Amino acid sequence: MSALRQPALFISHGGGPCFWMTFPPPFGADAFEPLRAYFTGLIASLPARPKAILVITAHWEAAKFTLSSNPSPGMLYDYYGFPEHTYHLKYPAPGAADVAARAGELLSAAGIAHQFDPSRGYDHGVFVPMLIIDAEAQIPVLQVSLNASLDAAAHIAFGAALAPLRDEGVLILGSGNSYHNLRDFFRGGENAASKAFDDWLNVAMAADADARTRALIDWQHAPFARACHPREEHLLPLMVVAGAAGEDPARLDHADRFAGLHISGFRFG
Repeated sequence: MSALRQPALFISHGGGPCFWMTFPPPFGADAFEPLRAYFTGLIASLPARPKAILVITAHWEAAKFTLSSNPSPGMLYDYYGFPEHTYHLKYPAPGAADVAARAGELLSAAGIAHQFDPSRGYDHGVFVPMLIIDAEAQIPVLQVSLNASLDAAAHIAFGAALAPLRDEGVLILGSGNSYHNLRDFFRGGENAASKAFDDWLNVAMAADADARTRALIDWQHAPFARACHPREEHLLPLMVVAGAAGEDPARLDHADRFAGLHISGFRFG
């Protein structure tokens, strides 16, 4: 890795505006503090300060892969039923229209259909982690959607097309969750399904790039896959990041437990 080349990261971004709330048992008041600490140190852990951060968010789906070209995104409070103060959070980081244009060139060269959105604001898949990762909101952010097909192979190919951005100082960040079954999220107690799936995911990420890709494409056959992801939108940012990783190995970058749930984040390169 050169002084400029950025890794590709998959983060589990917590739950809603979790860092600005107090949770009752089984979570507890400090349940999300380890994740906050990880986010706080993330920029310092990089080989260089990124010139921009491309965030693939689990909270935006479109008929075509969509890149935000908004130079000054506002806020999109796409969560419901949370305390009033969580609807006043602000993340004034500039957009990255230049990076969006460059990403569009790469996608066109790869024959991947895409479009631009000049008006979308930051959704909570972006602003919740980024308010901690870059608290001063100085690094430009390019927000990127999932494809509504939810096809794993298509998202891996999408990430592969964007991989050259890493050599141009852009951090590629997948913002989702390695476990996302909201029905069980607040149940408490040891969650055997989450452990089995998390164990499988860690083995799959530790494999060579070809085996890793095969495992991700076939993820629905993993142990308790649909129990952990009834719908795969929170796992798909990992597919994009793995595609952008190319041959780079993965390592577990953050492991956490939320009320019996096993949660993982990964770094490639």
